[in-house]
Amino acid sequence: MTTSTIILLLLGLLILIAFFSTFKVVPQRSVYIIERLGKYSRTLDAGFHILIPFIDKIAYKQNLKEQAIDVASQICITKDNIAVEVDGILYLQVMDPQKASYGIDNYRFAVIQISQTTMRSVIGKMELDRTFEERETVNGTIVSAVDKASEPWGIKVSRYEVKNISPPQSIKDAMEKQMRAEREKRALIAESEGDKQAKINRAEGDKQEAIARSEGEKQRKINEASGTAAEIEMVAVATAKGIKEIARAINEDGGMNAVNLRIAEQYLTEFGKLAKTNNSMIVPADLSDIAGVITGITTVLNKAKIG
Repeated sequence: MTTSTIILLLLGLLILIAFFSTFKVVPQRSVYIIERLGKYSRTLDAGFHILIPFIDKIAYKQNLKEQAIDVASQICITKDNIAVEVDGILYLQVMDPQKASYGIDNYRFAVIQISQTTMRSVIGKMELDRTFEERETVNGTIVSAVDKASEPWGIKVSRYEVKNISPPQSIKDAMEKQMRAEREKRALIAESEGDKQAKINRAEGDKQEAIARSEGEKQRKINEASGTAAEIEMVAVATAKGIKEIARAINEDGGMNAVNLRIAEQYLTEFGKLAKTNNSMIVPADLSDIAGVITGITTVLNKAKIG
């Protein structure tokens, strides 16, 4: 192979390389930073572009999508001197590709370092219990600090999420015992409250029962009194009617003879009911007293009639 042939092959290869380096296609949501003779020239957006061979070159390729960066776990000392291991995820997006390319050498490494230092600072101002309760505060503080620091680099930090906060095993055991004691305490309080409420309910029930019973007893007595009064009234009315009928019968013809006969019958009936003691009977000495009794009663009735 002669020297001229070698030169032709090298020239053809050079032309081929120049041809392929002339045409560039930029993907969607990506940009290329073009330098011309070592100096920033322009930024290529998504699409087809033509470059000048050996003069223009692609210096940087930037991704405009939102990126999730895993922030490695680190040891942080809390305000009460407890070492905890904390990790998280940082979400950011390139807003200015030129600043992201020339403002800092490696923005991903930089934002991770700022996130970790800010995390140590925030955790150091909190006690251990607050670190679990105030994750939103921790996240917001880190986002604010990193976003402010990365603004000259053309980076926008959207959010930060703490994934895990892991205290030492001894602290975990102590926290577990504390939580168990707290649960037992709440259980005892709930049981006592339930027992208290049950006693109150029973007392209220007894009270209502006593009131209802007394009201029923009161109503019963009122009903009995009303019944007794009504009975007495009815008996009085009936007695008055009977007396009126007797008086009317006495005033009629033969009424007095009927009264005498009735008195004699009643006297004899009651005489037969005289008290008996063993086999002995008390008998009046003079049975002729029957006529005298009848005569006396008749006299009283005649006087009442005349009156």
